Amino acid sequence: MLELDKKTFEDEVLNVEGYVFVDFWSQGCEPCKALMPDVHKLAEKYGDKIKFCSLDTTKARRLAIKQKVLGLPTMLMYKDGEKVDEITKDDATVENIEAMILKYYN
Repeated sequence: MLELDKKTFEDEVLNVEGYVFVDFWSQGCEPCKALMPDVHKLAEKYGDKIKFCSLDTTKARRLAIKQKVLGLPTMLMYKDGEKVDEITKDDATVENIEAMILKYYN
């Protein structure tokens, strides 16, 4: 899983063809940290067709706001640089995250 920052986000997510999954998280977000091992397992399982990345929002607040990430945890799916799907806050369960991934895994 690729760790992003405000310098690499555009090149690794917005300027990429195909699907990119981004896990927006922060050190102070306990639900984010609890989900992280499962998200890493999903990245291993589906990483052959979808690029998996994560972004610590404490290091990129403006970027998170620009991407309309207003609460954590937030998982966004991009296709060809455009946001196509998202799961946020209480909806961010392993089951919902995997279901979102499977919609685009083909």
